[in-house]
Amino acid sequence: MIASSGHWTDQLLDQGYCIIPDAVPATVIASLDADLDPVFAATPFGQGRFYGFRTKRFGSLLKRSRHAEALVMEPTILAMAQAVLGDACDRIQLNVAQAIEIHPGEVRQFPHRDHDMWAGAKGAHEYLLNVIWPLTTFTGENGATQIYPFSHGPAGLAKDDPGDPIAAACEPGSAICFLGSTAHSAGANCTSTARRGIVIGYSLGWLKPYENLWLAYPPDVARTFPPELAALAGYAQHRPNLGNYEGQCPSILLQDEVPTHIGAVDALRPDQEAMLADFVDARSG
Repeated sequence: MIASSGHWTDQLLDQGYCIIPDAVPATVIASLDADLDPVFAATPFGQGRFYGFRTKRFGSLLKRSRHAEALVMEPTILAMAQAVLGDACDRIQLNVAQAIEIHPGEVRQFPHRDHDMWAGAKGAHEYLLNVIWPLTTFTGENGATQIYPFSHGPAGLAKDDPGDPIAAACEPGSAICFLGSTAHSAGANCTSTARRGIVIGYSLGWLKPYENLWLAYPPDVARTFPPELAALAGYAQHRPNLGNYEGQCPSILLQDEVPTHIGAVDALRPDQEAMLADFVDARSG
């Protein structure tokens, strides 16, 4: 039994990261790794000094293996994401579900903060929570994620130097969690074998996600998901009315039959409904 989400959230907000051991059974990780093995084999190396020239990456994990859902929907992680992000949005969303394989000879990645993919002002709130799930053992020698403790939030962002990183060494089944404002990088792989991991990210629901969810999981794929997973993967509106399809929740596209013509329906927060009701009442007396 892992500790409560509150315990890990406190550690996450204090240090900028936490590592949860045995967050999911190792058998789930092994099954996911086996499903992805042929995809890793077929995927070319990336190109670019950020993605790396000896690293393979691919997304759309929820349609590549049924075992990916266990990571995306892990209850403790979801509770942490809600606690960290919920005050700044109406609902959270899946930001990315990506597999990464770092091969021998890959150099250390440039240290960065993932929230910099968005141009908004930083420091008032977090933009995302990332979780790295090792598929193989992570060590300081094979490219374990390098995390800079206390580099997060307004105080961390104000530092000229983020300090020294720690290697997030851990076993498959563990969850390496860090904030969008936490500086980190992939480590260099100085061994003779590849290291594999999964990154699952959650972000504020009003942001454009890193991974284009609707291309990764078009309606014919998303209608096979449980409703909660489909909503997390983009088939839900963010009130007020953001991300709609023809004025309605895009979950309408997951029905067996979609009407040719659809009428728009408000999707407002309770405070907005009350404001509009007061506005109408004041003018109808």
